Amino acid sequence: MQRIPTLTVDFPSWARISPKRQEHVRRVAVLSMMWADEMGVSGEERDRWLKAVALHDALKSAPKEVLLELAPDSWGVDALRHGPAAAVKAELDGEEDRGVLDAVRYHSIGYADWEPVGQILYLADFLEPGRSFHSREHESLISQVTTDLEGVLRAVASERVTGTVALGKALLQETVEFWNSLVRTS
Repeated sequence: MQRIPTLTVDFPSWARISPKRQEHVRRVAVLSMMWADEMGVSGEERDRWLKAVALHDALKSAPKEVLLELAPDSWGVDALRHGPAAAVKAELDGEEDRGVLDAVRYHSIGYADWEPVGQILYLADFLEPGRSFHSREHESLISQVTTDLEGVLRAVASERVTGTVALGKALLQETVEFWNSLVRTS
């Protein structure tokens, strides 16, 4: 894949995010905007995508107490708490766009009722080239998003579900519903 340029991301004032994670978020933004360009997405929809990208890991470095206060029932998995906590904080800060909030809340696990903003965030967050597990297969998937969004969603969800099962972890209900929604449409 060609070298991806940098992109400015406007993090919320309440963000608690390390410089390393900020770089990840910028790569997610660049990938999302590349797809938006290729898909001819409207300016308004692009803004929604960028907002979701900026929010999705905004509390990744927040203290556990803050995350527990904002999202006490986040599936009982501390590593997944930052998405729901960021969605709650964004809503408290005035965000009303349910599609953006759902994208942020479920970006790590999948969600059957996502709008495109959630689907794109899920894919870009997983496929961005800076990930330690990035592969040639992921490069291929990146290039297919604009022509086969459903197929790439199935491939990424399959990889994530398989990885979770291989670790001996239970699948969350939202993940199962997401997977089932993807295979029902194929």
